[in-house]
Amino acid sequence: MLWRDGTIVPGTQAPLDHTDRGLTLGDGLFDTALTLGGRVAFEEAHIARLVAGAETLGIPAEAERIRTAMRALAGQGRGDADRLAIRTTLTRGTGPRGLKPPPDPHPTLFATAAPSAKSAAFAPLRLWPTGIARNDTSPAARLKTLGYLDAVLAAREAAASGFDESLFCNTRGRVACAGTGNVFALFGDRLVTPPLADGVLAGIVRAEVLGLAGACGLRADEASLPLADWLGAEAVFVTNSLRLLAPVTAIGATAFASLEHPAVARLMTALRTAVARACGVTEDRVG
Repeated sequence: MLWRDGTIVPGTQAPLDHTDRGLTLGDGLFDTALTLGGRVAFEEAHIARLVAGAETLGIPAEAERIRTAMRALAGQGRGDADRLAIRTTLTRGTGPRGLKPPPDPHPTLFATAAPSAKSAAFAPLRLWPTGIARNDTSPAARLKTLGYLDAVLAAREAAASGFDESLFCNTRGRVACAGTGNVFALFGDRLVTPPLADGVLAGIVRAEVLGLAGACGLRADEASLPLADWLGAEAVFVTNSLRLLAPVTAIGATAFASLEHPAVARLMTALRTAVARACGVTEDRVG
């Protein structure tokens, strides 16, 4: 399904100006959200992040219009097919040739919805450490921009090596993120995740997990650590809006007992409850 200009159409095709800077330059942002029972999980956080990112880039963004698009698509879910992944895309719109943004941009906003498999939530992952560096010197590394080619190439590399997902270090050799999510490591009762300054997106579920840590008996900490330190962790997991919390069973040749770790189990339970509450559904619907 596609939302465009206040209308929902079947499929994903609609006219697009081929001078749109989102298409020609990747000049824009996107957001991916999970919906259950016709409601967007952590809706306000998703909208706020998209609006804040647009402000950073100088792209006009209307929170209410974004909310309208998300809710219109979320409401299309029915019965067993009410679990949807909504992608909301905002570009700077059309513009003349060249890199300089137009002084009076006319943004393009559209959103699509597709079924999201329940089996993807909380499913384990094996991570491949890619040699492609996350550019922590770039402001774009902390935004969900349309330029995902590094992640695409790393995903191809991970798949060719027999792994599910890639793990990025930044230009200083510090662990930054997975190809499609934030990463966490457990060292005793210390829960560590890389700071945003290391080239990290402020993930919606990342923020939820940091907020839930205390009630799960953990001390949350943002720390810049090399891969060697991560390989000594008791457990590792990846978070994003569709996977929610994915226990990592291996980074390269190093195995982790993340699936059996009691703190990971507590966090999964707490996050399941938070998603269910946000969507007004029972916990068994979450995953």
